[in-house]
Amino acid sequence: MSTFHVVKIASLLTAGMLLSSSVLATERLRVAGNFPTDHSVSRAMEVFKEQVESASDGGIQVDLFPAMQLGGATENVDQVRSGSIFAVFTSIAYFSRTVPEYEAVSLPFLFDSREQAFAVMDGPVGEQLDEKMSELGFVNLGYGELGFRHVTNNLRPITSVEDFEGMRIRLQPNEVHLQTFRALGANPVSMDVSELYSALQQGVLDAQENPYNIIASRRFNEVQEHLSDSGHFYDFINAVANQRSYERLSEEHQAIVDEAMTAAMVWQRNAAAEEEEAWREQLVEEGMIFTPISTELRAELRDATMEVAESLTDRVDPAFIELVIQEAEAAK
Repeated sequence: MSTFHVVKIASLLTAGMLLSSSVLATERLRVAGNFPTDHSVSRAMEVFKEQVESASDGGIQVDLFPAMQLGGATENVDQVRSGSIFAVFTSIAYFSRTVPEYEAVSLPFLFDSREQAFAVMDGPVGEQLDEKMSELGFVNLGYGELGFRHVTNNLRPITSVEDFEGMRIRLQPNEVHLQTFRALGANPVSMDVSELYSALQQGVLDAQENPYNIIASRRFNEVQEHLSDSGHFYDFINAVANQRSYERLSEEHQAIVDEAMTAAMVWQRNAAAEEEEAWREQLVEEGMIFTPISTELRAELRDATMEVAESLTDRVDPAFIELVIQEAEAAK
């Protein structure tokens, strides 16, 4: 074999080894979400991906799976728990069965504004929730806005507490949410959002409740007639990673992930706030009958659900519930 061929083969082997090392050195993070692609949460996932890949100079590659590509929210949480995916963007409700403390920030009519809600979640309340998640093998990377939740239904406009009587309504798997609507006389059903459209379409359910952005982006207006501005819960999304996967990252890569998520959540909160009224206007323009909730009715609904906070003490340390309420009052 000629010297030329030996050198050429050696060069090819060296190049191959360098390429292989480069591929092996790249971290790949699989991140799922259950929101439609035009939702601010799915777009925040793109912000996260861009920030991570740019800051790591390609050392980390983020593979995104929005819009239930890897299953519904319940499945995604299980996938994070097992480590088959790195992280998920979803509602905190899907962690409330294992961390019931999340129910304390889900109490009915607890918050009057998003600013008040985030003042609570970005303080000692959020820190304690993060500690609870860590004990279960999760890393909470940040909180964003799902928003105030509003009732839609196919029965009647909501003008009194009695209008909820017997209403078959879908709710998230959050016991506080379920108890709230039981207190109003409704028949709540816990169901993953992936099953909701067909349940409404087939008449299995009369109603559902979600932020305007979810009602519109999931096209629930196609199978629901009446819309209110009940705003009975304020709902957060969180980005949650598998703790083992996170801790396997170098300190430098952990810092990049943390900073990118902070940027993504700031972006998402701003986008959600800016778009809320536009989503409601879209629903009305597309044919939903909008009936505002009067100040008097809102007070009646609050009074009718006061017992929910008391029942929560069976599952959550009363001191934590008191902390949430105190922080909410201080942030008004």
